[in-house]
Amino acid sequence: MRVLRSTSLALALTIAATAGNAAANADWAHFGGDIGDTKYSALDQINAGNIKRLKVVWRAPATDPAVTSENPSLRLSNNFRNAPLVVGGVMYISNQLGQVEARDPGTGKVIWRQANFEGEKTPTAGNASRAIAMWGKGTGARIVTVRGSYIYLLDARTGALVQSFGDRGRVDLREDRKNAYSWNAPAPLVVKDVIVIGGQPIATGTADINKASLTGDIRGFDVRTGKLLWTFHTVPRDGEPGTETWENESWRQGGKTKTWNGFSADEQLGYVYAPLSAPPSDYDGRLRPGDNLYSDSLVAIDVKTGKKVWHFQTVHHDLWDYDLPTPPILADIKVNGRMRKAAIQVTKTAFVFAFDRVTGEPLFPIVETPVPASAMPGEKASPTQPVPQKPAPFDRQGMSEDQLIDFTPALRAEAVEILSHYVHGDIFTPPSVAGGADGKLGTLYLPGWVGGANWTGAALDPLTGVLYVPSVTVPWISRYNYRRPPESSLYMDGPQGLPMVKPPYGRITAIDLNSGDHLWMVPNGDGPRDHPAMKGLNLPQLGQAGRAAPLLTKSFLFLGEGDMVGLSIPKLSGGNMFRAYDKKTGKVAWQIDLGAGTTAPPITYMFKGKQYIVVGVGGVDHPAELVAMSIE
Repeated sequence: MRVLRSTSLALALTIAATAGNAAANADWAHFGGDIGDTKYSALDQINAGNIKRLKVVWRAPATDPAVTSENPSLRLSNNFRNAPLVVGGVMYISNQLGQVEARDPGTGKVIWRQANFEGEKTPTAGNASRAIAMWGKGTGARIVTVRGSYIYLLDARTGALVQSFGDRGRVDLREDRKNAYSWNAPAPLVVKDVIVIGGQPIATGTADINKASLTGDIRGFDVRTGKLLWTFHTVPRDGEPGTETWENESWRQGGKTKTWNGFSADEQLGYVYAPLSAPPSDYDGRLRPGDNLYSDSLVAIDVKTGKKVWHFQTVHHDLWDYDLPTPPILADIKVNGRMRKAAIQVTKTAFVFAFDRVTGEPLFPIVETPVPASAMPGEKASPTQPVPQKPAPFDRQGMSEDQLIDFTPALRAEAVEILSHYVHGDIFTPPSVAGGADGKLGTLYLPGWVGGANWTGAALDPLTGVLYVPSVTVPWISRYNYRRPPESSLYMDGPQGLPMVKPPYGRITAIDLNSGDHLWMVPNGDGPRDHPAMKGLNLPQLGQAGRAAPLLTKSFLFLGEGDMVGLSIPKLSGGNMFRAYDKKTGKVAWQIDLGAGTTAPPITYMFKGKQYIVVGVGGVDHPAELVAMSIE
């Protein structure tokens, strides 16, 4: 029932035996470092005095090499998005097949690998989850992981299935075996002995973007037995509050509104916080008039009962795929001079919504603001959208000529010509008809559906209350087509293949949440400075639009550049550099070329008295790896 090297059990037990020495180990126990998803660690062995000596100390394939040697025809994705956990002196990852692997944190060598379930062939289909979850301690420590359509519970020491959980160690997440279940997000969360998981069953042959599919309900399971404890309906059902927001009983179609990006939780309160997605279709609301709860909503759920405590909808009747892309960050911080239990939600729209996580009360005013109407017959766009008055947006919003690239008069003129073919305006300008009487090709909108912020999220220093947000500036096209379903096309090239808008194309913004004021903003990376159209121009860093995840320590903000192998990365984006930024100024304190772009969130931990930083990298032609850095 498990894959175990000849010395692996002895090694695992040796590592576990040394784990009790708190001075020797500091863990990274959750996807975001802690259950509040702050992506912060107080570790400070790597600091301003020695950062120049930080270097790569080991590299390891993202999947046990034995898998590929035993299956030479196997092709693995280079887009590896897993954030390892390090608990009790052992590193745990979800490999590119979705199998859990235990590794030595000091070398990256495999200790054991999760075996296939009884009767399955090797290897079986499965993708890496972005993280796994841990529960329990010592000999009772367990790993909770999702692979395919199942939750598995493993013994953390050996990788063996815990036979008392569900059906011999696993629970089928499909409500109907004829359908599939989709989940590759950060790990299900374990709070007060309850496994909380979202995701979405998918009716066979039904796309979840432009059609109603099966519901994306959130469920709670007993971590010991696998028993289903409760279900929260992300689209209200008959008799439940919220059905009135799906006019014409369109709630009966179900579909898509789901958590695709994980949760954060307050263990003391017993609340789990779920960021929910757009409804189906992403860009066409004609069959679902109304605000469409709980789409695009942050929902606080009581983990014992599955009941809603409070919610806030950040986009009404979404027509842009502006779903909440990352869990809210939870921390006790000062806001306007008063300590608050805060939930900080960054968004694709580049707004920051800040709430009291106990009551849902906004920590800064949020105003329902008039927005453009839809010109599409049958479409009822919401007349207003909620706009936070503080903090200011961390990236640009809306398309106009003022936004367009202007490095040279020729580039600007070409950009103006391109823009003239599209409807454009306010951030909430609805999709438009391509090829209609006005000759327009659709709506060019900013931020696009990749953000702003995305699943890589932000980081918060709980000691200072400063939020650090990586974001991208990427306009996209949204349009109706008479012969096809409505769509948001891939990123549109601007003049001579350059972006349409001014830089930076990727940035980092530091925001003081006590006041809501921005402290600094810097570009992340060089961007397309070497493009032939800009030859001879002495340009500063332009930033690049790769998806990069932050890691915050006591001294630095660490951030990569993303890579073109990632999903929906525009041309001329990504890069191989990994940097340490000064938290107070945004200046680069250190950087290194990792040979490929970052595809996963970086983590940090202590092992045998040494602090490590580990991040997943990969490229179009570069196999996925884990890269570890330390002071040498």
